[in-house]
Amino acid sequence: MIVSNLQNSQRVEKLHPLFKQLFDYVKSHDLLHEELGTIRLDGDNLIVNNIYPECIPEGKRLLELHHDYIDVHILLEGKETIGWKALEELKVERQAYDKKSDCALYGDVPTTFINLLPGQFVIVYPEDPHAPAIGKGWIRKLIAKVKV
Repeated sequence: MIVSNLQNSQRVEKLHPLFKQLFDYVKSHDLLHEELGTIRLDGDNLIVNNIYPECIPEGKRLLELHHDYIDVHILLEGKETIGWKALEELKVERQAYDKKSDCALYGDVPTTFINLLPGQFVIVYPEDPHAPAIGKGWIRKLIAKVKV
């Protein structure tokens, strides 16, 4: 898991060939004021979901785990907490991995929490079980899906 600010994205852009394209797009568009929905920047290789989710209290959010995509969570508005737990510590599977949705769900309690403010992002790799959108109220955020 990597946490940073959009202004410092160049520090991580070399970690994946599509990160620079993603961050350049996000920085050059006012996505907070654009319509909600899916933006395909590179077919199935780089997808940006512009969403408006309602946050869920800490104890009710399940950990998610992906195999085929890296998630980049970019907060546009509000406050969001994202929980994390080491892959090796997962024990409570709630939904087995589904290839179509690229997701498995776990009921374990996160051991680490990251508090995001607008302009900050979290990169979660397939080995990073994470519980996004923890908190109160509604937020605006982007979830980019970057093919591994």
